[in-house]
Amino acid sequence: MTSVDQDFQLFREFLEKACGIVLGDNKQYLVSSRLNRLLEQEGIKSLGELVRRIQTHPRSGLRESVVDAMTTNETLWFRDAYPFEVLKNRLIPEFIKGNPGQRLRMWSAACSSGQEPYSLSMAIEEFERSNLGQLRAGAQIVATDLSGGILAAAKSAEYDSLSVGRGLSQDRLLKYFDQKVSGRWTVKPPLRSRVEFRALNLLDSYAGLGKFDIVFCRNVLIYFSADVKKDILKRIHATLKPGGYLMLGASEALNGLPELYQMVQCSPGIVYQAR
Repeated sequence: MTSVDQDFQLFREFLEKACGIVLGDNKQYLVSSRLNRLLEQEGIKSLGELVRRIQTHPRSGLRESVVDAMTTNETLWFRDAYPFEVLKNRLIPEFIKGNPGQRLRMWSAACSSGQEPYSLSMAIEEFERSNLGQLRAGAQIVATDLSGGILAAAKSAEYDSLSVGRGLSQDRLLKYFDQKVSGRWTVKPPLRSRVEFRALNLLDSYAGLGKFDIVFCRNVLIYFSADVKKDILKRIHATLKPGGYLMLGASEALNGLPELYQMVQCSPGIVYQAR
């Protein structure tokens, strides 16, 4: 094994321990593209030197910068579309029927730059406009991510023209955003008020989050090992109220854990109901 291979292996072990992400053998290019600027800024010549510096100076902020760079992905608005239609047409009406007068609580896990939780807030807004007075206690969306930098950006609720063009219709853009003089767009206050952002590593405890009626954990479990994925799914189940729902990504499936989740076909799409 070359020194470059050894350094990559050392970095892979660091990243998995830090945030659960498992890098494949062929991901050197991804690491290079995401970390080259940081390495240059810090005057670090190799991944091995990077890991050793993090271990030697744990309070330097370098660890957080590396995790931010490796985990931050800009996501789409209303990604895959169907989960938000299922939410409006099936999950919210079912919640109202079984929990009259209660507030709907949702968790957007690994929320990245905020597109998912704000899309959820827009979907709730659309439901409320079509079903006046039905969701009387309103809704709360807890959005979590491990990246402090990306959470700060998500809290600002401000996006450039390129970002708002990814999955957002012109109608929704004009209805739910305010345009700033700079040409950037900001999510309107009523939509922002439903969303509470919190820093959370999915490897850590969820005890402080409380209980949820619906959890969106989409397009993140694919980065974890099978054992870590299973552990996360078990702990998500513990946050769901009886009969609550888990929504995974379009390319993700819940294999196993039949004692915890029941698959529900929605045509299109699948959701998993907590037993």
